[in-house]
Amino acid sequence: MSRYAQIAVPAPLSQPLTYLVPGPLAGRIAVGMRCRVPLGHRQVTGYCTDLLARPPEDCPTKEFKEVLAILDEEPLFPPSLLGFFQWLADYYCHPIGEVIREALPGGLERVRVKRVAGVRLLLSPGADPPASLKPSAQRTIEILRELAADQRPVARPELCRRYPSARRALPALAEAGLVTIEEVEIQRDPFDLTPHKEEIPPALTDEQQQVLTQISTALRQGGFAPFLLHGVTGSGKTEVYLRAAAQVVAQGGGVLVLVPEIALAGQVEAHFHSRFPGRVALLHSGLPPGERYDQWRLVAAGQRPIVIGARSALFAPLANLRLIIVDEEHDPAYKQEDGLRYHARDAALVRGSREGAVVLLGTATPSLASFRNAERGKYRLLVMRHRIEDRPLPEVEIVDMRQELRSANGDPPLFSHRLQDAIAATLKRNEQILLFLNRRGFANFMVCRDCGTVVSCRHCQVSLTLHKGAGRLICHYCGYFLPAATLCPACNGTGLAAVGFGTERLEEELRHRFPTAAIGRLDRDTSRDRRKFHTLLQRVREGEIDILVGTQMITKGHHFPGVTLVGVVWADAGLGLPDFRAGERTFQLLAQVMGRAGRGAQPGRVVVQTIRPDHYALECARRHDYNGFYSQEAAFRKALGYPPFARMACLAFEGVDEGATAGAAREVCAKLQGLDGVRVLGPAPAPLARLRSRYRWQLVVQAGTVAALHRACRLVQHRPPAACRSRRVRLAVDIDPENLL
Repeated sequence: MSRYAQIAVPAPLSQPLTYLVPGPLAGRIAVGMRCRVPLGHRQVTGYCTDLLARPPEDCPTKEFKEVLAILDEEPLFPPSLLGFFQWLADYYCHPIGEVIREALPGGLERVRVKRVAGVRLLLSPGADPPASLKPSAQRTIEILRELAADQRPVARPELCRRYPSARRALPALAEAGLVTIEEVEIQRDPFDLTPHKEEIPPALTDEQQQVLTQISTALRQGGFAPFLLHGVTGSGKTEVYLRAAAQVVAQGGGVLVLVPEIALAGQVEAHFHSRFPGRVALLHSGLPPGERYDQWRLVAAGQRPIVIGARSALFAPLANLRLIIVDEEHDPAYKQEDGLRYHARDAALVRGSREGAVVLLGTATPSLASFRNAERGKYRLLVMRHRIEDRPLPEVEIVDMRQELRSANGDPPLFSHRLQDAIAATLKRNEQILLFLNRRGFANFMVCRDCGTVVSCRHCQVSLTLHKGAGRLICHYCGYFLPAATLCPACNGTGLAAVGFGTERLEEELRHRFPTAAIGRLDRDTSRDRRKFHTLLQRVREGEIDILVGTQMITKGHHFPGVTLVGVVWADAGLGLPDFRAGERTFQLLAQVMGRAGRGAQPGRVVVQTIRPDHYALECARRHDYNGFYSQEAAFRKALGYPPFARMACLAFEGVDEGATAGAAREVCAKLQGLDGVRVLGPAPAPLARLRSRYRWQLVVQAGTVAALHRACRLVQHRPPAACRSRRVRLAVDIDPENLL
């Protein structure tokens, strides 16, 4: 019997600690369980990673503290995931205990997630109420027959809602022999909101069949095989996913499907749930903790061979994992921006390699990193150049808004004449429209007409955004808000003017110009309620919405056959950001939103409004020319030593004292100067120099190899500045950063 346990604790430690397992717990503890253990003068939740008959030989102490309690009845993750967790810890320079904590379902660190108690009612055949019961017993029997007919367990709160007298009456009915009560556990179901209507195409296109043949061959051969599926929008990538998954499930394997955002998970889960009813689990942070915990347990028990979710679904405890699908692989949302700053796409490839799985990266607009890997032969490139039924890609017209500004009387127009005419004509034909603007709210900021002061967040160095419907000025970073009817903070003037525009103002303007049109809006403000979000998408699919306005949530993955016009209100929104990926992200957003047009029987049209019509990202998007964009962008990156032609890390410093924060950044910079194989850029204030009342400085480390990059980062972690050791300044190491703001 094992007397010692290796426990990974959520502390800045690179290795698990050794604890003594007391006799009463020795038969219960297992790898993958949570334990409560002492750490210093406090108790923490740790994770069992190994069981030993004797302590490790290199253990620095011979006196071991004891495990205090075991918090699980069964392991939360299999031993096969431990190597993957350790790789994440090593590659992203993050403590192993914190890696495991962030990998497990949300909420487990603080409390024991409650299981839902319920009952299954079995009505006795021909049961009639005895004479001793009240006259209402006949209605009671009718209610119980309805409940029993469901043939599913009923949670006690639901039972009491449908039958208020249940608590008092059921024991009497059971004693009379009219009903048998079984106490069971209810599995909370996250699929009750998903419309499960799926039409299976009778045949694949030639391109789909060619791609699927290569994937199927790799699945039959077994072993790790990475693919990059570059298919234009509307080419049928989802059907390839479904058929590859069907092959794996038929052979008893597991399938992991990653999507970049919760908003996109809904439609993907609808496709898979329709094809594989009762075989799909959903894992993402948008689920209530109880539902997510239940889904995790079903996967761990082997009852759900298919898992769909956002980043965190990467850690699902799937057995016999054979296929990993990363949909929209280019999306920056796959990168975690705090805590364990992992990239789910890159980590998915590592998990696939460790478990011998096929990994399929799918997108219409590959990231430069992935396309470069395909170019170098690290991935097998699969291409689908044509849409289903050879439908044409939409015609794209670029409108130079500088001309519109010159002819405008007063404020700059939201709509060019050509976009407004196109909207009117499309509505007249009873066809649908998507309008894309990657800014939410009503106006970008409020400025005082008297003194020119911009109303800003008191905690962040950013302006407050006007949300007219909520009657608030809101900070999109920390949530701080003021009433919309506020005074100028500098001169107490009342003449505040709204400047700029967002999706809320766009919606209001459309209602004014097209009063008979049914208009919907999809952005973070309107999608917080999962039920409302699904309902809105369903209304678009069924043609009840004429114009859908939205942020990047509407740009990817959605299949709306009735949409024939896409309008990009301001294509330049991301080009001016101080980030070397600005051009790439602009091209991807434009190409994705353009792909929403003309996916049905009618051809599509796209109108793009811009003040930079000659920018290569816009011009290549207009021509649907990914290869042309890649050539220009890759040349720029290579010349400047940016990824994917070099490795990069961002060292970010945050503190309430600006001097201490800047000093820590400068101290680290001096320490790294002259280090072999690395180049240091900075330090400098971050573009968003103050957030949540904390000053932010950063420096960028470039290296030719990942080994040199890790050497520099670990040097900083092992010998941090004094301000970081005293916790006056926080230091975060971000390997392969996606966001430098």
